[in-house]
Amino acid sequence: MRANSLALRLFLWATAWTVVILLATSIILSSLYRNAVERAFDSRLGVYLRTLISDVASPENPNEPFPQSVSEPLFELPLSGWYWQVTRTDGGKHDVRASRSLWDGNLPRLPVENAAAAVGIRTGYATGPEEQKLRVVERTIDLGEEGTFLVSVAGDAAEIEDDIRSFDRALGMTFSALALILLLTTAFQVRFGLLPLKRISQSLAAIRAGRAERLEGKFPVEIAPLARETNALLDANREIVERARTHVGNLAHALKTPLSVMVNEATARGDDPLAQKVREQIDIMRDQVARHLERARLAARLTVVGTITEVLPVMRAMVRTMEKAHPEKAVAFKMHAPDDARFRGERQDLEEMVGNLVDNACKWAQSRVSIEVSIERTDSDRSVIRILVDDDGRGLTPAEREQVARRGRRLDETKPGSGLGLSIVVELAGLYGGGLTLGAAPLGGLRAELVLPAA
Repeated sequence: MRANSLALRLFLWATAWTVVILLATSIILSSLYRNAVERAFDSRLGVYLRTLISDVASPENPNEPFPQSVSEPLFELPLSGWYWQVTRTDGGKHDVRASRSLWDGNLPRLPVENAAAAVGIRTGYATGPEEQKLRVVERTIDLGEEGTFLVSVAGDAAEIEDDIRSFDRALGMTFSALALILLLTTAFQVRFGLLPLKRISQSLAAIRAGRAERLEGKFPVEIAPLARETNALLDANREIVERARTHVGNLAHALKTPLSVMVNEATARGDDPLAQKVREQIDIMRDQVARHLERARLAARLTVVGTITEVLPVMRAMVRTMEKAHPEKAVAFKMHAPDDARFRGERQDLEEMVGNLVDNACKWAQSRVSIEVSIERTDSDRSVIRILVDDDGRGLTPAEREQVARRGRRLDETKPGSGLGLSIVVELAGLYGGGLTLGAAPLGGLRAELVLPAA
């Protein structure tokens, strides 16, 4: 599948949006879950905080300086990550009271952002003993004459992180499976949803290859107008071609009769010089009319798609023909053409173009003519056939190359021909979207390079 195909673009677009949406959703869910876990953890710490505040404000045993009703065993285990601390902030005696788990350490205070926060419950993260990350809940209480105290409770934040990591892992596996299912579903939808377009593409390729004339079959409602309009365009194209062929035939018939009358009148005058000149010019007129009618026929035919010509059989037949046409020169032909080379056009047009080039090479060659065919891909990503015809003759200068491509121009009047051969090749190649280039051949003579569309 090519990168510029519609199916691939749709699949990549759907994949990108699926990944973005799932990633954003996972981030949001993870953040919401973290907030929920922190609230639950803070609620747990809040219970211990309220118990401590109650013990500080109204101790069950006034002679016991430490809070007595916090029964969590982790507060007794040294450096367990669970700590409480009551700090007197007005400078009175018993400045600090702490759980056994703090050992010789102290809980850090959370920053106070404003006066309102100073009298309420504050929560946050802090670093405790042994570089532990703690979740801290604290509150300042004022007991009047008994003093002002900061009551803090901290729990090991590793419990929060472990819980969140477990959730993120489960979320990741769930969303990965969901992403895979969504991508498979998208691929299925893209593949089968675009099948009608693929059918149209294959049908058009069959029309171009000459295996079909119309788009056949039923198409979905969304695609049916495209198929219908395409068939209408093909029908209109055929009608135009038929009208053009009819006009060409009418023109040929209209010209044939007057030319025949002129030939008969000139022939009746025998060897009269004027009659001979008339017959000579009529032959030229017939040749010119035939070629112009052929150009018109070709221009009409080129509007019909679906004609493909195998190149190798044409080249072999051309070599055999030229060997018989020029027996006196005993030209040695060297020909190479790949088996899969196919010209997108009529066989007789390929024969006419190549025939003119090879015939011209045989006329000027000393003893050798080389024909080489290759298939190439252009920068616009289309395939072309490149036909090189070389001879070992005298060659042409750049000025002479430009001159011989013009209609009716000949460099040597002793050579047979009308001077129309190369110009005909140029016109035919141009009608097919190709071109003819003349240059110097490695054999020493002229190189004719013909480029035509490949099938």
